[in-house]
Amino acid sequence: MQNRPPPSQPGTAKPVAAAPITSWRNWWRRQSPTHQDRLALLAPMASVLLFLAAIVVAFWYLQVEEIDREQEAVKRDVEYAQQRVRLRLLERQEQLMRLARDVSNKEVDPEEFMARSESLEAQYPEMLAITWINARRRIIASRAAPSVPTAQQRTAGDILKIGETENSYSLTRELQQPVYAQPPARADRVALLQLHVPLADGGKFAGVVLGEYSLDGLLRYGVPTEVSAKYSVALLDDKGKLLAGNTVPARNPAASLLPWTTPPNEYEVPVSPVGNGLIIRAQAYRTSMGVIGSGLFWLVSALSMLTAWMLIATWRHTRRRVQVQQALVSETNFRRAMENSMLTGMRALDLQGRITYVNAAFCQMTGWSERELVGRTAPFPYWPEADLESLSARLEDELHGRTIPGGFQVRVKRKSNSLFDARMYTSPLIDARGQQTGWMTSMTDITEPNRIREQLSASYERFTTVLEALDASVSVAPLGSKELLFANKLYRLWFGSHTVGHLQLVAQAGVVSSSHPGSDDAQDDVDGFMGLPTDTLTQAHAGHSEVFVPELGKWLEVRSRYLTWVDGRLAQMVIATDITPRRHAEELSASQAERAQSASRLITMGEMASSVAHELNQPLTAINNYCNGMVSRIKGKQISEEDLLAALDKTARQAQRAGHIIQRIRSFVKRSEPNRTLSDIPAMVNEAVELAGIELRRRNVRLNPYVAARLPQVMVDPILIEQVLVNLLKNAAESIEASERPPTQRTVELQVVPRQLDEQPVVEFSVLDSGKGLAPEAMERLYEAFFSTKAEGMGIGLNLCRSIVESHQGRMHAENLYNGGEVTGCRFSFWLPLASPVNDTTNSVATTKNAGVTA
Repeated sequence: MQNRPPPSQPGTAKPVAAAPITSWRNWWRRQSPTHQDRLALLAPMASVLLFLAAIVVAFWYLQVEEIDREQEAVKRDVEYAQQRVRLRLLERQEQLMRLARDVSNKEVDPEEFMARSESLEAQYPEMLAITWINARRRIIASRAAPSVPTAQQRTAGDILKIGETENSYSLTRELQQPVYAQPPARADRVALLQLHVPLADGGKFAGVVLGEYSLDGLLRYGVPTEVSAKYSVALLDDKGKLLAGNTVPARNPAASLLPWTTPPNEYEVPVSPVGNGLIIRAQAYRTSMGVIGSGLFWLVSALSMLTAWMLIATWRHTRRRVQVQQALVSETNFRRAMENSMLTGMRALDLQGRITYVNAAFCQMTGWSERELVGRTAPFPYWPEADLESLSARLEDELHGRTIPGGFQVRVKRKSNSLFDARMYTSPLIDARGQQTGWMTSMTDITEPNRIREQLSASYERFTTVLEALDASVSVAPLGSKELLFANKLYRLWFGSHTVGHLQLVAQAGVVSSSHPGSDDAQDDVDGFMGLPTDTLTQAHAGHSEVFVPELGKWLEVRSRYLTWVDGRLAQMVIATDITPRRHAEELSASQAERAQSASRLITMGEMASSVAHELNQPLTAINNYCNGMVSRIKGKQISEEDLLAALDKTARQAQRAGHIIQRIRSFVKRSEPNRTLSDIPAMVNEAVELAGIELRRRNVRLNPYVAARLPQVMVDPILIEQVLVNLLKNAAESIEASERPPTQRTVELQVVPRQLDEQPVVEFSVLDSGKGLAPEAMERLYEAFFSTKAEGMGIGLNLCRSIVESHQGRMHAENLYNGGEVTGCRFSFWLPLASPVNDTTNSVATTKNAGVTA
């Protein structure tokens, strides 16, 4: 059996309507107070808006009903007027058809036609003219009303004008039925309606009876008076053009766009039997103000808007108060959370020195709870026993306002009897009324910072000890200031405790530095590096140079770089190392290299001794011959003064020639300090060719020099470059002699042309010979010291030549020349860079000396 619920007893069942109320009450109680306040404020607003919406809908509904009623009335009246006009047209059509039938039966002649037409025009005012036209478009008779102008009247005997009623006439002849037509509207005549009634003679078309109506008269006499009094009635053509009557003027275009505006009530229907070519339209005159013109509507709207505005203002005011209350609660909670989460301990004392407040951090530091601390007076439980007297005196100073702005350091005892260092700051506690109610103290645990400070002090001491023990001078100074930030022991020993030595080293080293106040170069107090990215300066590589300090009598290697000091300022660190012993060693090596170069030139001249002797023998022999000849002829008194002068002139030229040879050789082998100057390339080449030409002529070798035009100058030592060229030309002549080439192939080519080497402009010197070339094993060891391919060679020539070229920042290269697989000679080339500005003469001399040491 199924369990059925017990039947409800009378008086115990709850009403059905009570369930929704109970559910709504329970839902309302579950909402938060803020939500309840919000709903309580929105309910009146919703009620007012619903009331306003109901009023608007009611007015809109009444307006729509009124418009529908007016539309129905317009439609009914327009159809009634259309029926009246239709009946009037049908009556006139029937009368014209009766007249046309009598004309077709030849019962009416033109005079009778005119009489009957006059009767119809007098009886019906809308009739303007009746015309009888035969099949050949000739007007038989025509009667026009007096209101028709003479220019528009038709005369009997005239031919119907083509185009005036041509289409309607032709259509009537084809259909053999009455046809309505509207001639084109013209400004010089009224709008017309034409009726073409066909004439028949024995079943054949015999012409038409043309009746013309005035559309304005048809509208005036055909439309009932009660209709024209209520509406604006007009006749339109099929394109909507106004033919007769008038229309309601258009409203303001801006007002017609408003949503509550309605177009004027109008209705239009075609007029039969004319058809769609003639339309009657009626527009109702505006008789009511509508919804917007109703004063009740505006009164209700104004009251509703005022009530809504007051509710909105009340709701906004209440919301602001709720927001302020929430902000206050949030601020209080935030401050409480901040006090409980901060690591700084906070303690408040009243004016009598009693603890009134401690935060969680203070309790956590000391180990004592808030309940154990609040209300206590001195001595406090976190005071160490050994410091009670000093702490009591300090508390007395605090209560009397004798506080230290920077705070003070004390020892604090935890509840576990352990101690820690703390720094305490005290300030007056001011309430909201501006009155002091006690003292506020903040406490910070500085045990770890003290430990780190001690470690930093020890580290600083170690760092200072290392820098003091360095055998180099270290100094740091900020840009734009005379302050010396750091200087080690050696700097103070050399320059004292001022920035004079620092600035002197910077100036002599040529390091870019900002102008210091008091210096001669300082024009103003503006930092020269202002606006520049300091990260790029501090990350740049350290620059270094070698300078001589006369005050110390020492050569120093100066290194400098920019760094960011501990206070954020851009500073410059200079490290100076004493390199005087090294410079002495370099100078000794350079002098030895110079002696080696001079020895090499002497060796070259020694190897060329026989050639030089032969070269000098020619002018000396010529001088001897000239002198002996002149002596003999003078003794025999066989010489005239002119012959004597000519012989003496030739003797002088030969002596000058010998002197030039000796002077050139002397300047070549003379020992001198390296001296780099802007040198002319053609002059150096000419000197080298003159010296080497002696050896080439002795070995029967022809020299073909080529020097490009307009070559730029180079910064070189011309004697050293001439030594390289002479050595290469001499080696080329020896290679050709050793290869035993025939006289036609014993040539050496010297070429000097500009080149681009690694995108750098250089001058290339090339010596090409037609000798036997270099063996592969000799090519690998070509520049080794004391290696030579000649039995009597010393092996220092090419090594010295390459050292000289490289000391001028050049490069040297050797290669064999081939004709197919056969070696046809060798080419030695070296490149010299073009002249560039030299910053410091001392540096350039030192560089040359270093290059000499390498050689």
